[in-house]
Formats: sequence, structure tokens, C-alpha cells
Amino acid sequence: MRIVFLGPPGAGKGTQAETISKEKKLPHISSGNLLRDAVESGTTTGIHARQYIDKGQLVPDQIVVDIIRDRILKNDCKNGFILDGFPRTLSQAKVLDEMLKKLGNKLDVVFYFVVSKESIVLRLSGRRICNTCGTNYHIKFVPPAVDGICDKCGGKLYQRADDKLETVQERIRVYHEQTEDLIAYYKKNGILKEIESETNIETITKNILDAIKGVSQNASCINLGVV
Repeated sequence: MRIVFLGPPGAGKGTQAETISKEKKLPHISSGNLLRDAVESGTTTGIHARQYIDKGQLVPDQIVVDIIRDRILKNDCKNGFILDGFPRTLSQAKVLDEMLKKLGNKLDVVFYFVVSKESIVLRLSGRRICNTCGTNYHIKFVPPAVDGICDKCGGKLYQRADDKLETVQERIRVYHEQTEDLIAYYKKNGILKEIESETNIETITKNILDAIKGVSQNASCINLGVV
């Protein structure tokens, strides 16, 4: 099963991808994490990408595509994967389709996470991360016992540059501007399924799993020649 989680930053894609990854035993491939690893490692790709990330802008296609291609070609992706945060543009989607076609594969389903701008701003601008152990917090939803201090290790909490209010607003604007055609593309291909992301995590997970089950059953019927 080859799945894409599509949606604006802060829509909950990462949380759901981790859960579904464990449930379906599929690798969770986060373009954001891959890029951040490159940035933190100080690689040439990471240095180039950082100038875009810190401004809330989309990283150029070629940088992201190269990183994703290398990851998809690893052995653990032979039976499928969950792509989180990629593709984010129509051009990336077409490159991905061509890449999979050469491997004799294709995407099975694209989940589009629907969430309001207000919720995104609240979720992202309130995030804080421990600079020692990496534990995530939220000033409203998951606050630490002591403001600015990690409960687990006592490290200081910080706000990522791309989670600052002005940057979050720019990320949302850029996202919708760049992905309108992408959403239409997958809808036209008949593999887009919308997921309401304003509800609780458990309900969202159930809706995704139910949809995956339906896709699998339809695929089985087609393979058996049943219509």
C-alpha cells in the first residue's frame, strides 16, 4: 500500500502517519524530518534548504525530490510506504508518479487533511521543543509543569524558527497557493480522500484505517476481475 498524507502544516499528518505506520507496518517517510536532518547535519543539501525553511517558503522541488527518491529506493519500501509532506506541488506529484511507474508501482490513495487556518496557527505557533532530549510540548495543549523547562530532562524549551507566528502565516499562504493544482490532480485521478482533521485523534485514525480497508478491498476485486 502506497499512501500520501497531504495537508497544510499543523494538520496532524505526522501524528497520524506514525500511528498508521505502526498499524499497517509501513515506513513513515516525512519530507520535513528528512530535510531537518539534512539541515542539522550541515550537509550541502541542508544548508541550501535552510534558507527556504527559515522563511516559511517551500524548498525547491529538486532538493526534496532527490531526498525522497533515495529514501523510497531503500528495501523497507518495497511493499509500500506512507509519504508525509511530499509531494507538495504538482510538479513533485508528476515526478513521483513517474518514479513509481519505473518501479512498476503507483500510489493507492492520497489522504487530504482538512483543517481551518485558525487551528493551524494555534497548533504550530504554540509548539515548543526541548533542546536537550527533543520532547515536544504545546503551550496550550501539552504545557510543561514549569514554563520553558522540559519535564523529562530539565532542558530548555525553544520555538522552531518555522513555528513563529509570522512564519506560520506565510507557510499557510504558500501552501495553499502551491497545492491547489495538486489537490485537483489527485481528485481527477480518483485517489483523493478528504479527512476532517478538526476532530479527535482517535476518530481521525479510525476514518483513515476504514478508508485504507476500502481501498484494499476495491483493489482485490479489480485484481480478481470483479466489478
